[in-house]
Amino acid sequence: MRAGQHRLRLLRELKHRGTLAAVAAALSYAPSSVSQQLSQQLSQLEAEVGVPLLEPVGRRVRLTAQAEILVAHTEAVLERLERAEADIAASLTDLTGTLRIASFQTAALALVPTALGLLRDQHPHLRVHVTHMEPEKALPALQARDFDLVLAEEYPGNPNPRPAELEQEDLLDDPLHLALPKSADTSDADGPTAALRSLADHPWVMEPEGTAARHWAMTLCRNAGFEPDVRFETTDLLLHQRLVEQKHAAAFLPDLVWSGQPPTVTLRQLPDGQRTRRIFTVVRQGRNRHPAVLACRDALRRAVTLRSDQA
Repeated sequence: MRAGQHRLRLLRELKHRGTLAAVAAALSYAPSSVSQQLSQQLSQLEAEVGVPLLEPVGRRVRLTAQAEILVAHTEAVLERLERAEADIAASLTDLTGTLRIASFQTAALALVPTALGLLRDQHPHLRVHVTHMEPEKALPALQARDFDLVLAEEYPGNPNPRPAELEQEDLLDDPLHLALPKSADTSDADGPTAALRSLADHPWVMEPEGTAARHWAMTLCRNAGFEPDVRFETTDLLLHQRLVEQKHAAAFLPDLVWSGQPPTVTLRQLPDGQRTRRIFTVVRQGRNRHPAVLACRDALRRAVTLRSDQA
């Protein structure tokens, strides 16, 4: 079998991105006749391998079992190449190149700027590119090699999938609170569940459907005995904060949203077992020993320490 590297990459991209259009966008194919170009490349790969690699599912296609085997071997080769890049980078005295980071909003506000400053001081020739992206999208993009490191979150009772090719490293536990307008009539005296239940008829702001944060928040309210009246949906936790400040909604807010500043709304404790979310970094196995990744993780840990010292 002499399957070309480019065609193997196309097959791998199709597995991770799902559609030919998404593959075309990722690889910067010209819009015209994209589908035909990619289909020809993949048909040629099928001829080289000698077995069907794609099968139709409605208007889309999916990989056959044989294609999955081929992609697994392709992933192994790519991981070895990344390890080789890491070894070469480690042999150099000056850290250069580009490190691509994806981070969700509150970590991007509270931790990333400080980490960037530390990286700039220690490795002035390292170029760092940061993208604001929620973990639901960032982690698949990490697997597709769009990023080198992702800052992600995990809510209580909602463990994330842990693909074998990705490595997680804990960064901090971020406290979570019930946030309510100062005029709301509730206190900690009656207990966390009672405080939560007292807001059963109050408008809420939550993250959109399909996010881990929304699933956690809905479960928390339902366990308290009510279905929340969600009138506002956004991943922007600063907007959550503002809506609470202006007495439009109740919310669940993490400590990181304050970026070390005093809270501007009333906060109440949550029930036991629901009081922190886990913040962690994720990298691909082949990239985990790259000096730029190691330096970034160290800078983020130091940023957490500096934030704790200033609190």
